[in-house]
Amino acid sequence: MLDDFLIRAGLAALGTALAAGPLGCFVVWRRMAYFGDATSHAAILGVALALGQGMAVFPGVLGTAIAMAIAVHALAGRGLAHDTVLGVLSHGALAAGLVAVALTSGTRVNLELYLFGDVLTVTRGDLAWIWGGAALVVGVLAWRWRKLLTATLSPDLAHASGIAPRREALVLTLLLATVVAVAIKVVGALLITALLVIPAAAARGAARTPEAMAMLALGMAAVSALAGLQAALWFDTPVGPSIVCVAVALFVGSLPFRLLGVAR
Repeated sequence: MLDDFLIRAGLAALGTALAAGPLGCFVVWRRMAYFGDATSHAAILGVALALGQGMAVFPGVLGTAIAMAIAVHALAGRGLAHDTVLGVLSHGALAAGLVAVALTSGTRVNLELYLFGDVLTVTRGDLAWIWGGAALVVGVLAWRWRKLLTATLSPDLAHASGIAPRREALVLTLLLATVVAVAIKVVGALLITALLVIPAAAARGAARTPEAMAMLALGMAAVSALAGLQAALWFDTPVGPSIVCVAVALFVGSLPFRLLGVAR
């Protein structure tokens, strides 16, 4: 069954949605969208380093994204404004990645594949990485849900409960790096943050509890991934942007729920 490229594409899209949906809620709650951009931009540098060393792309992207996450976490609050740190590291990593791709000798790199994704080229090996990374993200979120949620919603309460908010923030940044590596071939480095933020933002207006929001965001991410894949096949459009367009349509459809909530 996995010899069918459409089956592999659908499974890859579902695996990415499984990881991006719940984690995207924390991205929205903590206002980490810009951090997501910084981590995803670093993915291009990871692609160049992996191809230059003859490695698989996934571990190269994961290693670079984790290095970016740790660097941002370490530099934040050390005399530099958070957005300044993100701006320098984000654009610096993207520029370094593009230069590294140009300098990679003997390897022809299709940048569009990694900038915008190409889920139709997913292999069995890619599926193993995607679902392994998704399982790790979901497992850690389930394991540390209460601690992560408390540290996100009330750092003071977290301190009083013996929870270290900075440690939980590091956990989230490492999970975000994992999602970047998982999603690189599905939606590409430039659209990863959109898949994190938009389903969660759409779910926010219709959910009354954090757990309900996480489950609804997961469902919306899955619908976006599969419907976007189908739309791309129908209209012969790029898959990654098509997935994001479906997510935006779901967000627009969720606005009446948000307005009704405000009215109450």
